[in-house]
Amino acid sequence: MRDSSVVGPLGADAYGEAVTALVWGAAGTLTDGPLHQKLCAEMAGYFAGDLKDFTVPLAPRGNAFQQRFYTVLCAIPYGETRTYGDLAQELGVSAQAIGQACGANPIAILIPCHRVLAAQGLGGYSGEGGIEAKVALLRLEGAAGLLI
Repeated sequence: MRDSSVVGPLGADAYGEAVTALVWGAAGTLTDGPLHQKLCAEMAGYFAGDLKDFTVPLAPRGNAFQQRFYTVLCAIPYGETRTYGDLAQELGVSAQAIGQACGANPIAILIPCHRVLAAQGLGGYSGEGGIEAKVALLRLEGAAGLLI
């Protein structure tokens, strides 16, 4: 999985039978077994442009709000975006809370915080590579036209 990414080397951590974190620039603790194989296959499919929805089990850490937020993020379709304000309104919180939740997302890409934009621009991105990584992921999904 480490070399099949447009955003550089990636690894993952897991607990039990679920991915708990995406690790940028390192292998992580998930290095073999069925979960590793499934994650590698899905990530390769995603980066090849063939996979639109991840099915690998996820178990991100976070409080009740963050768990609701992750569910809402996963509902944003491949190639589409939402604004911080859109999600804030949907969840009944401030746009700042949405930005903070994006920054705390431990499983970026699989929980697609790159699909969340500011009202007037890209906003931030907590994955390694920052905005460049966000743009690369949006381009991969065909959503880069939304940036112009």
